[in-house]
Amino acid sequence: METRRFGPTGRAVAAVGQGTWMMEADPRAAVAALRKGLDLGMTHVDTAEMYGSGRVEEIVGEALAARREGVFLVSKVLPSNASYEGTVRACEQSLARLRTDRLDCYLLHWPGNHALEDTFRAFEKLRKDGKILSYGVSNFDVDEMEKAVRVAGAGNVACNQVLYHVEERAVEHALLPWCEAHGIALVAYSPFGQGKFPSPRSAGGQTLEEIARAHGTTPRRAALAFLLRSPVVFVIPKASQVGHVEENAGASGLELSLPEVAALDRAFPRGEPRPLPTL
Repeated sequence: METRRFGPTGRAVAAVGQGTWMMEADPRAAVAALRKGLDLGMTHVDTAEMYGSGRVEEIVGEALAARREGVFLVSKVLPSNASYEGTVRACEQSLARLRTDRLDCYLLHWPGNHALEDTFRAFEKLRKDGKILSYGVSNFDVDEMEKAVRVAGAGNVACNQVLYHVEERAVEHALLPWCEAHGIALVAYSPFGQGKFPSPRSAGGQTLEEIARAHGTTPRRAALAFLLRSPVVFVIPKASQVGHVEENAGASGLELSLPEVAALDRAFPRGEPRPLPTL
């Protein structure tokens, strides 16, 4: 599995990780899928207190039992909980559900009403206490990222987790170049579009099919490779079935040629600059 430097943390983290949103429907299958992912080197595991109202963190904790070492584990605090005291309390509750003594990275799930200064002060307290090793944000646009770095100080915001897939490329206009310039990881959630992957009958789907055939791989792997062409990007596709995990892992190390990237750029145009999208 290809690894990349995860922003200013300096940690080598799997470029293709595992998302866990909506994994609570079939816990047994979810645990098996997560463990298979670990076997394949997909040791970047992302979750959140919001997912299943904590149930998904419990599932992740079960999947990682006796396998915590070597895993880059990420969770998120809800904005409604992100006061100073609320952030510390939420983190401790997440740690208990995850059966671990630390998170490798802890994120503010999206901008909220609590002062960012208070949230980051809590993050710093948690880092000092060894309960988190780094912290970042999710669903922040450029202006919000600039504020986050001002508040946290240079070198302290590890990542920004955002919606990014072939049919939703708004981040490429300004946010991705900003992250590249500042050495901050950009983590793509829902990199297959949350159930809206291009149909093979569509023009874009046909382009993906052609590129996949040229590499002896699958369209989904080609789509992930397209997102991973920037060295600061990581992807965290969710897969609740072992077969899907195996397919996702196969995107690691797949490099598209410049003509193939250009073909996908034409097939899935970025469109005009617009506000950062969310699900």
